[in-house]
Formats: sequence, structure tokens, C-alpha cells
Amino acid sequence: MSNEIMPNFLKNRAFLTPDRTALFFNEQTLTFKELYEQSYQVAGKLQASGVRNGQFVGVLLKNHLDTVVILFALQLLGVKTVMLNNRLTTVELAWQLNDSQAAYLIMEGSYLEANEIVTLEVTILKKEELFSTDFELPVIQEEICLTDVCTVMYTSGTTGNPKGVLQTYGNHWWSAIGSALNLGFTDKDRWLCSVPLFHISGFSILIRSVIYGMPLILHESFDAKRTIEEIQSKQVTIMSVVGTMLTKVIETLEEEFLPSSFRCFLLGGGPAPLPLLKACMAKEVPVFQTYGMTETSSQIVTLSPEYSLTKIGSAGKPLFPAQLQVLLEDGCMAGPMEAGEIVVKGPNVTAGYLNRQEANMDKFKNGWFYTGDIGKLDEEGFLYVLDRRSDLIISGGENIYPAEIEAVLLAHPGISEAGVTGIEDKTWGQVPIAFVVQNKESIVSEEELMQFCLANLAKYKVPKKFAFINKLPRNASKKLLRRKLLEILEDGRLER
Repeated sequence: MSNEIMPNFLKNRAFLTPDRTALFFNEQTLTFKELYEQSYQVAGKLQASGVRNGQFVGVLLKNHLDTVVILFALQLLGVKTVMLNNRLTTVELAWQLNDSQAAYLIMEGSYLEANEIVTLEVTILKKEELFSTDFELPVIQEEICLTDVCTVMYTSGTTGNPKGVLQTYGNHWWSAIGSALNLGFTDKDRWLCSVPLFHISGFSILIRSVIYGMPLILHESFDAKRTIEEIQSKQVTIMSVVGTMLTKVIETLEEEFLPSSFRCFLLGGGPAPLPLLKACMAKEVPVFQTYGMTETSSQIVTLSPEYSLTKIGSAGKPLFPAQLQVLLEDGCMAGPMEAGEIVVKGPNVTAGYLNRQEANMDKFKNGWFYTGDIGKLDEEGFLYVLDRRSDLIISGGENIYPAEIEAVLLAHPGISEAGVTGIEDKTWGQVPIAFVVQNKESIVSEEELMQFCLANLAKYKVPKKFAFINKLPRNASKKLLRRKLLEILEDGRLER
């Protein structure tokens, strides 16, 4: 359909505003014209290496200016980019490359040993060798179809093998539009990205940069001190974070304040603990809490700062192009504050999973995507995310949501991180157990935590054991991996 056709994102942006700054990376800057020209050159080198329109091509790269150039070069050629997590083992990489039938893998030369590369049955293009390849005049996709696949990102998945989420150009376009309508947008905006580009939270910022004509400040990794310095020196207005990152920024600020030009932190990865929100309020730091996933091409629900304390724990309302429902197991709509499965709909929601017909039939019904997450809506339509369905603990027939217990533990002044999972119990089937990281200056006893939980939770929800550890297992996007908690217990890797 002709109304689904748009100009190539980067080529069009370079035409519209060629001299605007596109990217800050360390001491380097690129305008949109320069970013296009460099991407065009790399597209020619990729084509000379055999990369063709319509192929799936794996990318195993770090946050770097080169990575941005390569990702846009692949879009110029009309390649479907498989975004690979650089924390994966060789076995996991091989599985995803095989599952996506990737024709090539573009990677940092330093990432894998020679003997590991041999196990990957795919043509390897090391970044350094690619850049020294001869240039061939590339066949550029002047236009894109919004229904065409742009990227594939594998969800970590709580059980079984991960699934490749198909993300179309339309998904990314509508995610950017929904975000702009929600947060507002000005020509002074600059977005700081220290989350991984291979993750939707990072990649979506990159796409917004080109659609909005907005500078992106790219960091290789998160560092709280450098974040504060760059917010001040680079006039950053927005930054995407998870709770642990935001906590470190607030702690590192000490007596300082962020400049008034800074508009907000976009907070994902779970509900924010109340002490953190209050600390942000005291520092006059606006926080937009969000709910989203790989399947929704970033945020799909967001809570504006004016509701951050009146709607504590809420992820907010859907972005303008999106819709949201909470359904009971019988398929009926849940009443106010009644827990059920979160289902979403919108042009930013994935078209489906790669080569997963059964999962697609299970997850998509009548145009709605069934997230597998548990939540509830209040009378005004604000969403409260309770938990992943797969993390649900069923104890004596009662449903226990780990996130609810974690929120209580995080409200304790001596606890900086908390993770809860279920262990088998002869009497109750399952009981909750908590893993906690203490603040450096605090010493908290198990009995103290037990009493604190008893004062804030129904008795059946109170953890039967508290394990003190140095850090919680998290994925690259800093989300808590609850399924890894039991491994810590089994390995005996406890602080005390």
C-alpha cells in the first residue's frame, strides 16, 4: 500500500537537516549529513562483502559510534538486523544465529576467541576488517515500507529458548511518535543513551534521534559521575534509565542539583521504590515511570511526573496510539483493581515472533497481544504492573507476586536491592524467599526484615528466608533475573 511507504529514515533526515548534530560519542561528533555519508560508505563495503537486501544479518557490537554507522548502513541496504546481546555465551549466540538463519555476523574483533568463532556456522565479518574492505557502489533503499522488518531482538524468555521478536519500521516509527506525543518534544532536546543499543531501550533512542532530528549522546556503558557531568556539559534533556541507574545518579549528586534544562528520566524495568521517588522529588528531578517490552518496541504505558506520588507504583496510561486492557482467565474484563493479564494493542506492537507459529497463535488474539504480565487498572485507568505471570508464586492456593514483596523490602532504608522468588514447600506447594543487597552503611538482621514485612504484608506473603548477597543477577538492560536467584542459593554464594 502506498500509504505504508516512507522515505528512508536516515537519508531523509540528512536531507532535511544535514548540519544538525546527530551524535556525540566521547570526543567525536557527527552531523546527520556526516552520519549518512559514513553509513553510505559502510553500506558499500557490506555489499562488497556479499550482504544483500532482505537477508538476516547478526550484529554483535558494543555501544560505539561505529555501531551506529553499521546499523544505519544495514537499513540503507534493506537488511533485517538481528540484534545480539554481547553477554551471550557462544552456544546462545549460535542458537540465535541459526534460528534467524542469519547470513552474516558483524562483530567486534575482540569479542570471541578463534576457537569460539569456529563453532558459529555463519560468515563472520569482523568490524575492523569490514572497514578496510574495498567500496562498491551500494544499492540504497530510497524508501521503506512500514510493514517491513527492520530489526529482530530475542527476548530472554523465562522458560525454553528465547523468541525472536520481529520489529517493523512501522513499529519503531509509531514508538517514536507515541513517545513524542507523551513527553512532548522541543528543538532543544538531547537524549543520553548509556543502555545497550542491542536492547530495545537503546535502539529506540537511536531511531527517535533520526526521526526527531535530535542529538544522541552515546555512552559505552553507564557511569553515574560521567552521566551527571555530561547532562551539564552536553545540555542533556532526557535519559532512559532503570531503577539501579537512577539510584546511583541521585546518590552521586549528593548536594548538587541537575540543571533546569534537564526534562526527565524515563524509568523502565519495573516499579520505582517509594524512597527513590521521594529522593528524586527532593532533588527536583522529574521521573516518567514506564512499562514496555521488546514486543512493544519500547514503552507503551507511561506515568507523567505530576502523578508520581499520587499514583505510587503505577506505570501510567497507554501512549496515544496504543490501547490496554486487563483480562481475567475467562477472557472477561477485570474490574477496577482486579488482577489479570495485561493485553495491549497498537501500531508499535510487534507483528509476531520469527518462525514461531504456535507462540504467535497463543500470544495474539483479535489484534491484541497477550503480554503474560499480571496487572490491574484503577478507576481512572492507571496501570499497576504486579508481575510476570511466569514469576508468580502460588502458595496454599494464594497468588503471590514477587514484585509486591520486593517493593516492600526496597522501602526499608537499609536495603538497596531486593529480589524474590518461590521455593518448593511440602505444606504450601511454594513459599517466597527474598534475596537482598544491603546499603553499604547499614547492617540489617533477618529478624528485622521479617518484622518489617509482617507490618506491611499479609503473613502468607512474608518471605520464609532472607539471603544477603552482594549483587542481584540482572540482564544487560539491568532487569532482575528472578530465575537465577535459586542458582545463587544452590551454589551457596551468599554473603552470610
